[in-house]
Amino acid sequence: MTIRYYDLAGADDEHRFSPYCWRIKLALAHKGLAAESIPWRFTDKDAIAFSGQGKVPVLVDGETVLFDSWEIACYLEDAYPHSPSLFGGDAGQALALFIKHWAEQVLQPGIFPMVVKDIFDRVHPRDRDYFRRSREERLGRSLEEVQADREARLPAFRQSLEPLRSTLQVQPFLGGAHPHFADYIVFGIFQWARCVSPLQLLEQTDLVWAWRERLLDLFDGLARRAPGCGP
Repeated sequence: MTIRYYDLAGADDEHRFSPYCWRIKLALAHKGLAAESIPWRFTDKDAIAFSGQGKVPVLVDGETVLFDSWEIACYLEDAYPHSPSLFGGDAGQALALFIKHWAEQVLQPGIFPMVVKDIFDRVHPRDRDYFRRSREERLGRSLEEVQADREARLPAFRQSLEPLRSTLQVQPFLGGAHPHFADYIVFGIFQWARCVSPLQLLEQTDLVWAWRERLLDLFDGLARRAPGCGP
């Protein structure tokens, strides 16, 4: 039975931009697992009600239903042990968990205010009221106000990437010689920004840009082929 997963889409079914869904898309490709991607939108809560919650990704593999990207990755690692490892062992899995928390608590919040209005512009029209209301309640300001003067914030954001940059000075991927799930966690956030915003977060001379280019080319250019707005 083919694995199925629900993947956040914008106004166009082919425009997929969730950072969490990109983690799983790349994890499935890494494992060499065929999967059917089902477009889903913010207000399609009924479509994934069977998962017991209202967010994607949701993965269905036979009788197994999972909805958290980390839990999905751990499941794929255990359920398909003979395909390439996502973590390279228990130590790699433990370190990837640290990367997950850093990416979600530092990297993603650093990017979100700079692209939030761009996300609004890309979501399906039926999602826009929900998206604006929920995000403005969370942020305490209009989307336009939050995103204003974002270019002025770019130098500080780029400086915040120094630990990532320093790591990539000595190895091509966070996983070492080859990409692991830790790379997909961080890359998913940059791909999210690339898919929704024309803002150039990285300078082309940046080691992080070069790393992102390598990830874009993986799996026959899976991520590079995705409809996007940015470089």
